[in-house]
Amino acid sequence: MELVSTAHEPVRRGRLTVAPPGPGRRPPGRGRFARRTRRLDPVHVGLAVLLVLTLGLRLWGIRQGLPFSYNADEAEHFLPKAVQFLGGDWNPHYFLNPPAYSYLLAIVFELWFGSADAVTRAYTLDPSALFLIARVVAAILGTLAVWLLYGAGVRLLVHRAAALLAAAIFGCAFLPVFYSHLALNDVPTLFGVCLGLYGAAGVWQAGRGVDYLVAGVGVGLAAATKYTGGWVVVVLVVAATASATRRPGPREGVRTLVWSAAALLTALAAFSLANPYWFLDFSGFTAGVAAQAAAAAGSPKLGSGQQTGILYYLWTFSWGFGLGPALAALAGVALLLRRRRWWLLACLVPGQIAFIVFMGLQARFFGRWLMPIFPTVALLAGYAGVELIRWSGRLPRPLPPIFAAASVTVALLGQSLTSVLHSDRVLSRPYTTNLARAWMIAHIPAGENVYIEPVIPGNWSSTPGVANAFEPDGARWYQYPTQISNLGANGRPLPAGRERYVTLDEYETTLYPGLIARLEANAFCWVVSGTLQSGRAFVAPDEAPGAVAYYRRLAHVGRLVYRVSPYRSGANPVPFNFDWAIDYEPPQYRLPGPVISIYHLSGGACRE
Repeated sequence: MELVSTAHEPVRRGRLTVAPPGPGRRPPGRGRFARRTRRLDPVHVGLAVLLVLTLGLRLWGIRQGLPFSYNADEAEHFLPKAVQFLGGDWNPHYFLNPPAYSYLLAIVFELWFGSADAVTRAYTLDPSALFLIARVVAAILGTLAVWLLYGAGVRLLVHRAAALLAAAIFGCAFLPVFYSHLALNDVPTLFGVCLGLYGAAGVWQAGRGVDYLVAGVGVGLAAATKYTGGWVVVVLVVAATASATRRPGPREGVRTLVWSAAALLTALAAFSLANPYWFLDFSGFTAGVAAQAAAAAGSPKLGSGQQTGILYYLWTFSWGFGLGPALAALAGVALLLRRRRWWLLACLVPGQIAFIVFMGLQARFFGRWLMPIFPTVALLAGYAGVELIRWSGRLPRPLPPIFAAASVTVALLGQSLTSVLHSDRVLSRPYTTNLARAWMIAHIPAGENVYIEPVIPGNWSSTPGVANAFEPDGARWYQYPTQISNLGANGRPLPAGRERYVTLDEYETTLYPGLIARLEANAFCWVVSGTLQSGRAFVAPDEAPGAVAYYRRLAHVGRLVYRVSPYRSGANPVPFNFDWAIDYEPPQYRLPGPVISIYHLSGGACRE
């Protein structure tokens, strides 16, 4: 902890005793030319280096996949809504996710392109530039979140080195860095969360009114970007209570209540400003939130396995946040307990536990959903890391401070930086799906019938920015409508002439061996399959026996004409996992994307 002496006592420096400055006297070194000789603050230099590093890690590989977006949420939810807003209708008509990030993108797009018409034209012809800008916005917001967390750490932990270490742990954690490469709301939410933490830390430290308002803005923006980001209000409430207890008396209690109410009203105002249709279209808002809750609490996605959500999130800490920082955070909790720093413990810990339990009890779980609590976990880890460095100086044979600091930093950042650098290298290389598409352009004539599993975006058959005469919509090949099935929800054939629409998550349940004969009869002779879909069936064969039988028959009767793998030579495939199938954290990956296999059928109308 930094110690600052305010007592007016003589200070002994060797044999010389220096008297403190009296009234009206300038302290030594604060004359007219002091600024010219002031040395750089190492902590500020470290923070600047950290911010440059974290932004660089987020920008490296940010063009991954373009001109196509292979993340379904990125392709369908946020950027398209931003383009819709510029068409004049600012009601999202979609509240499964709040619209703050989409509103921000709409503003940025219009400023960048100069007009709503230019944005719409770019999105229609080639949305690559829009996706790139949206990803850069997410990366910048993620970097600003690191800066805000440092400020919150200085206020909560007092020691600037602990705050800097916490910011480094958070800034280099794998999941926040990876998802800064995508136009999703997860990383932008962290900006609001860290702004709320910064304001709440100010309430904890000094209880000033402006800090209550800053915290309220952070809470509102976080919730308006991703509903679960609003959990940071717990930290604000605890910080306000702690601030009131340090200044006993009815007057201070009334002041705390007034400013706490002002903070909550500010949070509501910020949420409403960034999501105005929650009250302008209240029925749509409540229906969307209910649908989101029902989806999260519904049946697990095929391929999720039998693991419970709580265990899955605890496991996610070991790679998505880092095993060393996760253990350090536990050590930080133990230190706070031992030192009886109850209020700081209450600020940082109970909200995290409640968040993990609440999210873990849902039927669906993904590693990125854990990110809103990463900032407070990082604060605990940074606190423990600096205490470990200090403890090493009290050993019978104390370690040199630089060696101790370097060792702790490597232990807490080594795994994350290794994973991030690996993932960034992977993202900077061609997607397997783009390589497969290039092969198809070279070998499959335009206008052919193809069956492509839903591992691709809707515009994948078209060349962005180029129109052609093969189909009215510009598609190079005619694709089988995989979103339509002649099987019912129970897996049984529907009556002749009746078909139903299926969602992406239902696709595997619509597969059966007889589908291959149906494809051959209708001259769909080329089949493109990816492990992002087939992996779900093989990891849970009892839940999708028809799909397993389909893939085995396809491999038996189809002629494999092309295959591209994302794994390095000689590496074992990564077992299917919804997180690792799209974030490429395991070291086996060399390219982004799934294993893509292209088969040619030769039965029925496909006979050569």
